[in-house]
Amino acid sequence: MKNFLFFTIFLISLLNYSVSTAQQKTFTVLSPDKKIRVTINAGDKLQWDITLSGEQVIRPSVASLKLDGNSVLGEKGKVSSSKIEDINTRFEAHNYKKKYISDQYQQLTLNFRGGYSFILRAYNDGVAYRFVVNSNKPVKVLGEEVNFNFAKDYDTYVPYVRDLRLPGDQYISSFEALYDERPLSGLLKDSLAFLPILVDLGHGAKAAVVEAGLENYPGMYLVKSSNSDYSLKAAFARYPLKEKPGGYNLLNAVITERADYIAQTNGYNNFPWRAVIISPDDKTLLNNDMVQKLAAPSRIKDVSWIKPGKVAWDWWNDWNISHVNFRAGINTPTYKHYIDFASENKLEYVILDEGWSNEVDLQKISPDIALQELIDYGKQKNVGIILWAAWRAVYVDMEGAFKKYSQMGVKGFKIDFIDRDDQKATTSTYQIAKTASKYKLLIDLHGMYKPDGIQRTYPNVLNFEGVKGLENSKWTPNDDVPHYDVSIPFIRMLAGPLDYTPGAMRNAIKSNYRAVNSNPMSQGTRSHQVAMYVVFEAPIQMLADNPTIYRKEQESTTFISKIPTVFDETVALDGKVGEYAVIARKKGDTWYVGAMTNWDARDMEIDLSFLPKGSYSAEVFRDGINADRDATDYVMETIKASSGDKLKIHLSNGGGWAARIVPVK
Repeated sequence: MKNFLFFTIFLISLLNYSVSTAQQKTFTVLSPDKKIRVTINAGDKLQWDITLSGEQVIRPSVASLKLDGNSVLGEKGKVSSSKIEDINTRFEAHNYKKKYISDQYQQLTLNFRGGYSFILRAYNDGVAYRFVVNSNKPVKVLGEEVNFNFAKDYDTYVPYVRDLRLPGDQYISSFEALYDERPLSGLLKDSLAFLPILVDLGHGAKAAVVEAGLENYPGMYLVKSSNSDYSLKAAFARYPLKEKPGGYNLLNAVITERADYIAQTNGYNNFPWRAVIISPDDKTLLNNDMVQKLAAPSRIKDVSWIKPGKVAWDWWNDWNISHVNFRAGINTPTYKHYIDFASENKLEYVILDEGWSNEVDLQKISPDIALQELIDYGKQKNVGIILWAAWRAVYVDMEGAFKKYSQMGVKGFKIDFIDRDDQKATTSTYQIAKTASKYKLLIDLHGMYKPDGIQRTYPNVLNFEGVKGLENSKWTPNDDVPHYDVSIPFIRMLAGPLDYTPGAMRNAIKSNYRAVNSNPMSQGTRSHQVAMYVVFEAPIQMLADNPTIYRKEQESTTFISKIPTVFDETVALDGKVGEYAVIARKKGDTWYVGAMTNWDARDMEIDLSFLPKGSYSAEVFRDGINADRDATDYVMETIKASSGDKLKIHLSNGGGWAARIVPVK
C-alpha cells in the first residue's frame, strides 16, 4: 500500500511538472559571460528582446514564419518541450583569418506542437535565432516577420539598394553602396537596405545585423518600420517564376514575374539564422567570427587541393600593358605576359576576365585565345588559370562547363552578374560550390550579395564581392573612398571576405583624383593601397593594376607579394568606424600589420604586445613625408622591434602603414 501511494504521488508530481513545462511561456538565455540577456516570450506572438549589461538594447520583437495554408509559426504556438544547453567547443577554419574558432554559447530550443522548433543562441558577441520545420511535405513560405525594435534613436550605418517607389524590380542589385549615416529616426522610408548594417549603441558599443545559412532561401533586406521610428523590419524578394536576358550585355537574368511566396522547400528545413552581433567597441568588430560560427560545417572532406593566393588581374587595368612587341588586349600574347609577371612575383593565379569566351556560351572560346596553350604555359610557370563567367552562362550547363575546363587544367571560376539574392539565386550558389568542388575548382563570386557562411560549408568558395570596391573608382569620382575603406572592415567584413580588388599604383590626393578608364587611379596614398592586403580579408586576392606599372614599382610589388591571403591568427589592434583601422595577422611565425585612415592625417601608436617574446625585424611600408602632395610617395625601411614596443606612426591624408615582422633567429 505504501509503495502504491508513493508511486501515485510520483506520477502526479511528474504530470504537474510536464504541464508546467508545457505551459511555460517566458524563457531566458544568457551569454557565457552573463552580459547579454535574451528574453523569449512564446505567447500569442513569439517575441525576443536583448539587454546588454542590464540596459535594454532591443525591445520585444516579433519573429514568425507564414506558410501556405494560413499556418503562422510563432503565433499562438504551444511549446511541447524546451531545452537549454551550454556549448563550449572549437573548430578548425579553412582559408580564413585564423586557424581555429572558439564556439561558446548558451542555446535554447523550443519545440512547438505542429512540428516546428525555434532555436536561439546567446554568445558573448551577440545573439542568433532560427526556425526549424519538420515536415515530410513540401512547404511554401509566404513571408517571414523579422523585427529589430531598437530601444533608442541610435545612429546607424546603412547601405541602401534603392527607393522602393521607383519602377522596376527592386530586388535586382549589385550590392554596392556607400553607407548612409544617420539616426534610426532619420532613415529613409520605402528604401531597401542590404546587410550588414551597423548600429551605434553609445558608450562605444556597437550592434550589427547579419544573417547566415541562406541555402534554399532568399536574402533578408531591412526597411524602416511604420510602427516605430526606432524599428527595422525584414523584406524579402519573392520567388522568381519567369525571367529573361537583360542588363549589361544581356548577362543578367532579369525577373519578369514573381510568385506570391518567397521560398518553397521539400519539407524538413533549417531556415536562416537572424543574428545581432554586439561589440563593446569598434575595434573588436575587426575580429568577429559570428557568421562563420553559424554556418554549416564543411561538406568537403579533403580540402588539401584548395589553394588560396594572389591573382594578377586584367580587367581593372584595361589590359593596358606597354613596352611590348605585340598589341595588348584579350589575346594569347597578353595573357602569357600576365603569366610571366605572376611567376616572377610568386603570384598563384592569373584571371582571364570577360572576353576570353562568348559571354553567354562558355563553350565558344575566342579565336584570339589559345586557352589550352595558356593553361599549359601557366603550369610550366607554376601559375594557375581562373576563368571569368557570367552567372547566366554558367547556369545553362554548369556540369558540362566545369567538367570540360577542369579537365583542361583550369583552377577555378570567377562568376559574375548574379545581382540577386532571391531563392533561386542563393540556391544556385550552393549548387555552384558543390559542383565546382566535384571538379576541384575554386570559386570567386562577383556581382554577388554578401557572404552568408557558404565559405565554411564549401571552402572552395574563396571570395565574394558585395562591396563597392576599387573598380567603382573608374566611374564614381565623387565617392569618399578612403572613408568607405575604413568603414567596411567594421561592417561588410563582418559577413566574410570581400573582393575589393586593391593594388592601384597610380595614387592621388583628393584634389588630384579623377576617373580614368585605361589608366585608373585610386583615392589615397600608395601605403593605403598596400595596407589593404593586410586589413581586407580575401583568401583569393587581386593585384588590380597592370604588369608594366608593377614592374616599374617593383619595391611595392615585392612587398605585396610577400603578404599571405589566409592566416593562423588575427588581432584587432585599434580602430574607429569611418576613421581608421589597425589589424595584426600571423602566418607561421611572421606577423603582418596594416593600418589605414580616411582623408584625415593622424599620428598613432601601435602596441606590439601581441608579439611573443624575442627580437624581431620589421620591414615597414609607410607614407612618405610628401604623401599629402603626391600620394605615390612612400618610404620602405627596416627597423628592430620586440614585444611591448610601442611604435609611433604617421598616416598621411588617405594614408596607410604596413609592416612585415619576422623573428630574428
